[in-house]
Amino acid sequence: MTKTNAQKLKSFASEVAVNYSNPEREYNYSSETFEVSKIVPHSDQTATVIFKKSSGKFCAAFFYFIPAKDQWRYWFPTDSHIVGMDGFKGIKEEIEKVNFGKNFEN
Repeated sequence: MTKTNAQKLKSFASEVAVNYSNPEREYNYSSETFEVSKIVPHSDQTATVIFKKSSGKFCAAFFYFIPAKDQWRYWFPTDSHIVGMDGFKGIKEEIEKVNFGKNFEN
């Protein structure tokens, strides 16, 4: 991950924490606050941000960088999302195996 993107990620993650800490935010029934606990980079363009909530609980969001827009985005994956992406991984690998050979055809 480039230094610039890492700095943007850290800044954006802090911004997300502030936004989620808003006591007026929809679904923030107990007025919890959020703080960035840890950022775990996975690749040049993906990371997990772990937030600590004022309840003492933690939550994790998946952050991904979109180069064409020069911005980070995120979502809080559910267990269902994670199972789906686990299945997607194998399909993507098979597609890449097929596509690789296409680079050498006339």
